[in-house]
Amino acid sequence: MRRLSAAVLAVLLAVTMSGCKVMQRISDGAYRNAVTDGVVDELDARGVELRDRPECRSPGRETDSVVRVDCTARTAAGEPVAVEGIVHDADTERPRESYVVTVGGREVLRKDCLGLGCEHPDG
Repeated sequence: MRRLSAAVLAVLLAVTMSGCKVMQRISDGAYRNAVTDGVVDELDARGVELRDRPECRSPGRETDSVVRVDCTARTAAGEPVAVEGIVHDADTERPRESYVVTVGGREVLRKDCLGLGCEHPDG
């Protein structure tokens, strides 16, 4: 299983198994960390060096089945980096992920998974 998908499943299981808001915040944090790691790996594979790790936040949840994440960072050259991610069917065994990463306003990737364990459609 892909690395980020496994992380998403673990996060979502923890969220759905607990009605506790503290557990939901911890799980959201784990998901944001997994996305951050995936973005760093993806951009590194494309030769894009970041100043620091992306900062990610999770806007309010629409439902238990829809989870969003937004991240920002800067390249070593100072260009802004933006990441928009969404997971549909997050409370199921087969969540559907979608991520768009832009650097300096240019889309550099659009994928359904992030990270080194993810297959690259462009080779």
